[in-house]
Amino acid sequence: MFSSRRAGDDIDAELESHVQMHIDDNVHAGMSPEQARRQALIRLGGLEQTRQAWRERRGLPSLESLLRDFRYGLRTLRRAPGFFLIAILVTALGIGANVALFTVVRSMLLKPLPWRDSNRLVALYERDEGNHPEYSPFLPVDAGSFFEWQRAAQGMAEMAMVSPWQNYNLSAEGGKLPERIDAGWCSGNFFSLLGVQPMLGRTFTMVDDQPGAPATVLLGYSLWKRRYGADPGIVGKTILLDSRPYTAIGVLPASFVFTSNLGGNTIQVWTPVRHEAPPGLLTSYEDHEFLIPARLMNGESLPRLLDRLAALQKQIEAAHSNPSVHGAVNGRSMLDDEVQDYKTPLYALLAATGCVLLIACMNVASLLVARTAARSRELAIRTALGGGRLRLLRERMVETLLLSAAGGALGLFLAWAALQWLVHTRTDMNRVEAIHVDGGVAAFTVSIIALCAMFSGLTSALGSGGKDILAALQESSRAHSPGASRARLRRVLLVFEVGLTVVLLVGAGLLLKSYQRLRTSDIGVPVDNVLTMRISLPEARYKDPARIVAFFEQLIARVRAVPGVQAAGLVKTAPGEGWGGDDLMSVVEHPPLPRGQVPDLMIRGADPGYFSAIGIPLLRGRIFTSDERLARANVVVISEGAAQLLFHGEDPIGKHLRNQSGEGTWQIVGVVGDTRWWVSLPPVATLYWPIYGNDYSVATIVVRAPHNVESLALPVQKVVGRLDPDLPVSDVMTLRDAIGKSTIDSQFDSVLVFAFALIALLLAAAGLYGVLAFLVTQRTTEIGIRIALGAQRPQVLRLMLVDGIRPALLGLGLGLLASVGAVRLIRSMLYQTEPLDPAVLATVALTLLLVAALACLVPAWRASRLDPVRTLRSE
Repeated sequence: MFSSRRAGDDIDAELESHVQMHIDDNVHAGMSPEQARRQALIRLGGLEQTRQAWRERRGLPSLESLLRDFRYGLRTLRRAPGFFLIAILVTALGIGANVALFTVVRSMLLKPLPWRDSNRLVALYERDEGNHPEYSPFLPVDAGSFFEWQRAAQGMAEMAMVSPWQNYNLSAEGGKLPERIDAGWCSGNFFSLLGVQPMLGRTFTMVDDQPGAPATVLLGYSLWKRRYGADPGIVGKTILLDSRPYTAIGVLPASFVFTSNLGGNTIQVWTPVRHEAPPGLLTSYEDHEFLIPARLMNGESLPRLLDRLAALQKQIEAAHSNPSVHGAVNGRSMLDDEVQDYKTPLYALLAATGCVLLIACMNVASLLVARTAARSRELAIRTALGGGRLRLLRERMVETLLLSAAGGALGLFLAWAALQWLVHTRTDMNRVEAIHVDGGVAAFTVSIIALCAMFSGLTSALGSGGKDILAALQESSRAHSPGASRARLRRVLLVFEVGLTVVLLVGAGLLLKSYQRLRTSDIGVPVDNVLTMRISLPEARYKDPARIVAFFEQLIARVRAVPGVQAAGLVKTAPGEGWGGDDLMSVVEHPPLPRGQVPDLMIRGADPGYFSAIGIPLLRGRIFTSDERLARANVVVISEGAAQLLFHGEDPIGKHLRNQSGEGTWQIVGVVGDTRWWVSLPPVATLYWPIYGNDYSVATIVVRAPHNVESLALPVQKVVGRLDPDLPVSDVMTLRDAIGKSTIDSQFDSVLVFAFALIALLLAAAGLYGVLAFLVTQRTTEIGIRIALGAQRPQVLRLMLVDGIRPALLGLGLGLLASVGAVRLIRSMLYQTEPLDPAVLATVALTLLLVAALACLVPAWRASRLDPVRTLRSE
């Protein structure tokens, strides 16, 4: 099999020896040498026949035949390099996009979490059953409920508690600047519950997770490598967090990333929750600060656990009359908890890549149909000489397999490059670190290559079926219209191709319009030329409220004195940058409201200069003054939405508000405009109270400048450094950049779908051009006769344009009908955009018709400029 040349030489030598022996026998019998050789060959049966019989017995004849088909296919494709390269590029785009998206979907949505028995890990939440439909059904849990859940679930599940929204100031050391790092609090059993083993040292125990225990910290792999140079001696050393000493007891592996639907994937250090959290937080039933991962025991299920906890939570709600105590429990698997927000976008993108692949296969099939038409006489002659239909079909299937394999190899490279870009660009996505090309992806690539080859090969074979040999040999004569069936097949393929393109264009148009509306949403303040940055004062050095206020006042005064600063202020959380805290508030002058109907207001601490710096308009009353601070900080300003929610048209100025705990009363002195805490969500009723009197140690500096506000970032940071060299500044960005960060998912989805739609549109245009060029070539004689008989060239141009645009019109209608159902998949991804937006549909239709007209214009123009004399003589 693999040494056929040597084996052939051996059989030739052996046959020659047999012939010579027969010749010798015949000569000895009295024959002449010529007669002796002739009789020897007759007796042996013919040398060539014997060789052929031997070839058929040795090796694997079917495999040899297949290898011959591969060699023939390579020679055939080499003779048409333009067709070969175009088909490979088209196939590579389709296969590459599908392999990339399949890898993402498989790695993020389908692959189990990298922890022990991850199928038994669940995430538990509370759920509000009151009059707050705007609340998510998956709300964080309060510590008081957690401890009761933990006791009640013994024997059913092991539970841990996590607060992934903490931060620490990592102090300057060893010549390194201070920095603000994301941190997580966790119970002592958290890592053992997940089954995570540290790379260095150890994880927490319940001894570490005690209020009086020594302060310990676990380092994330990225921080250990970046900040400490991957020093294995870090275990046992002391680091300063918020100016307090902590002993590093271990380093977590690079593969460990804790994420949830509420965040957590940027955590760089972990500390024990009971050691870090204030005592009041650990006994509260009103302050919902924790996520609850749990591991189900063998034989237990999540519904059974939720049933037990739901009954308990009802009792907790009844025992605690506070309106912020929730009465229901919710839960889902930890895998679903991490990827729930990405399911719809990723499946929509996978469907889009499937459309691109199908369009690419149709384009390649159309090219193969045209190529088959060009080779029809060759194939007919080979058939007349004895070539079987199955043999010729196999050759074409091998040819398409070679095309698909080459396209698949290039597509796999494109997919790998796209995945590398995604992993390094979208580090904010949950489970993005799990994206890898593995054996499953390789099997998918092989399968999709085979499917592409079968689709393209069989589709092109249909166009050559059902013809007799004589008709194929006569196809170029004047008495025959060449390849009508092939033209019809290419038209049908083109109709479906255009239809799929329309579906992609409609989806891309809706997502782009949604993103544009999201990006240009009015968050209630002017967003240009505003710079924001966050600081957090460590409790170890800033325990006294008076010292905190003095620092903030000195800081903002110096920032306002920086050249180029138009206005500056302090706020807990700027608009568009997150929730920032809330509290239930009731009006002192009004009768008490029933449980569950007490308004929930978003709370902001702000200094008096914040409102003018950020651009929030004052509608009524006044802003609190710098004198209303510390003990005199008993005044508030509310938003217009809060005024409507609380007072229903009544004048709120002079009225008083009381929080849910009854610990304080505040007088309303002003009403300001509404702002959005998140760009995609409507404004929420908001209360502002003085940041100089409500125990705030974390603040956002807001700086407005006439222009080029980015240049003020370094001068403001230097102001902070001069006041406290060990105080880091974090999240330095313009307000527009912050809004862009919150809309990155919408931008990512819309841009990708638009890219796929653009590829599909280009492929459809190429298909239209190819079909009409093919029709013009087929009808050259007919067109020449028409012109010779008096047809005007504009009439010929119009005739060919109509012939080319007709499939585009049919595909447009089919695509618009299909879009009615397809847009349901992306309804949840749209913002202030109707699924069947008339403007988007009209734009898609006009764009497609314009591209179709341009694609058809060149071959139609050539047809109208044909010389009838030369055309007829060419026959």
